[in-house]
Amino acid sequence: MSGIFLDSNIVLYVLSADLRKADTAETLLAQQPTISVQVLNEVTSVCHRKLKMPWPEIREILTAVKATCTVVPLTVETHAQAVQIAQQHQLSFYDAHILSAALACGAHTLMSEDMHTGLIVQGLQILNPFLG
Repeated sequence: MSGIFLDSNIVLYVLSADLRKADTAETLLAQQPTISVQVLNEVTSVCHRKLKMPWPEIREILTAVKATCTVVPLTVETHAQAVQIAQQHQLSFYDAHILSAALACGAHTLMSEDMHTGLIVQGLQILNPFLG
């Protein structure tokens, strides 16, 4: 298992017309990172609601992501920890739950475009792979 955990926004950039971001996302996915079921849910929701993709195409994307990434579950324990993280670091609950799942699987880096880059939570560092 990779020590890298991806937020849903990074996975979604594979579909982007921004070639620099799409290439970065593909490079990260090639490292066989870890994601949570929540990331799969968010990718599914954006593909369906925002991008208006047909279900067969969404299933293809999800199949490819699941073949590339280790997928970890959400649990009562990650939920409880997410509540604490959200309160302590003033993050949205959904961002905190991604952090909690990343911590639970032992990741050292969470790649996210929209969380607080540079923040370290219990040894897990959040980095924006598109900066610099």
